[in-house]
Amino acid sequence: MKILLVNKFFFMKGGAETVFFQERDMLKRAGATIVDFSMQHEKNMASAYSDFFVSNVDYHGGKTGPLGSLKTAINFIHNSEACEKLKSLITKERPEIVHFHNIYHQLTPSIIKVAKSLGCKTVLTVHDTKIACPSYTMYRDGHTCEACLQGSVWNAFKNRCQEGSLFKSALLSLEATYQSLAKNYQAVDVIVSPSEFLANIIRQKLPHNRIDVVVNGIDEHVDRNGVKDGRYFLYLGRLSVEKGVATLAEAYQRSEQRLPLKVVGDGPLYNELTYHYDNIDFLGFQSGDALHKLIKECSAVVVPSECYENCSMSVIEAMAYGKPIIGANIGGIPEQVREGVEGHLFESGNPDSLAQVMDNFAGHPEQVAELGHRARQRLENKYSLARHENTLMNLYQELLSGN
Repeated sequence: MKILLVNKFFFMKGGAETVFFQERDMLKRAGATIVDFSMQHEKNMASAYSDFFVSNVDYHGGKTGPLGSLKTAINFIHNSEACEKLKSLITKERPEIVHFHNIYHQLTPSIIKVAKSLGCKTVLTVHDTKIACPSYTMYRDGHTCEACLQGSVWNAFKNRCQEGSLFKSALLSLEATYQSLAKNYQAVDVIVSPSEFLANIIRQKLPHNRIDVVVNGIDEHVDRNGVKDGRYFLYLGRLSVEKGVATLAEAYQRSEQRLPLKVVGDGPLYNELTYHYDNIDFLGFQSGDALHKLIKECSAVVVPSECYENCSMSVIEAMAYGKPIIGANIGGIPEQVREGVEGHLFESGNPDSLAQVMDNFAGHPEQVAELGHRARQRLENKYSLARHENTLMNLYQELLSGN
């Protein structure tokens, strides 16, 4: 089986890339022939197909005058170079399946129809709410927002959702309008959603599409030597408002039975948080053995998101090491963490609710082993990489067989 995998970044940039490269390695081990299509970038990993990659597009760079802005706007909506290069690559390699991941803006959804026109079966994994929200997050002014889901996508322009800029927000609304008219998403054979929550959102926008839930997975064969209850809470992720880390910091101040709190990650709130909260251990970016050791020795991983999470990799990483989760009751998190089974849930955005759960957890250390054991079982039964591979390969085979 030859599969062409498409993602606009060919280096580890975020959660979508974590899933993308993990899936890529998994499919290679399963015996599939993998073809790559992406965008050129100095951080890219090596690929035999890099000559076909699209010229680097940086939408965060400076403007080059009105003509430059116009060209940027056109490529943002429909990248003709991406279409031509993908056509050449498919014509040369003849993949049976083209599996798209993060393609918005730099590659554009226009490439979906290119693959379809050349006879390929097509799959699109949605990693976020971009199809329903022009600015990706369904989060605005400190709260979740469904204005573009329930109404016009021009609400993004009206509310200046992109960095407060009328131009950037108008471009996002224009792009969403174009996709609606061009019906690029409707051309996909199957849309894969890693959570039922996100699938239900996408169904509201694309009611006639086939949408399958295929949850994210992680290698269940992690090294669990050294796993213990080190009596501290752990946060893993971006330090930004929508991730709820400020609410976590405030909840920690209100808690009465304080276990130490360690925060791993970087982001726009880093300086502010480190300045105001000297009783929290901010560790910055961590990876490899150092990160694994932190997970192995924590009492619980806290996931305090205030935006609509899809299928949190932080939750799955905690489960892999048999760690319970304290999670916000929002988005796809309650699908992963069942109250009192793999961990505890709290009201998203409510520091008092979170503080109460943390206190309850700190006061009952016997919960750690019991909840952690069930979290590990949850991983093995639902979120293992082996299960993910089996589900995805069955989907591919179904598409190729025409059933």
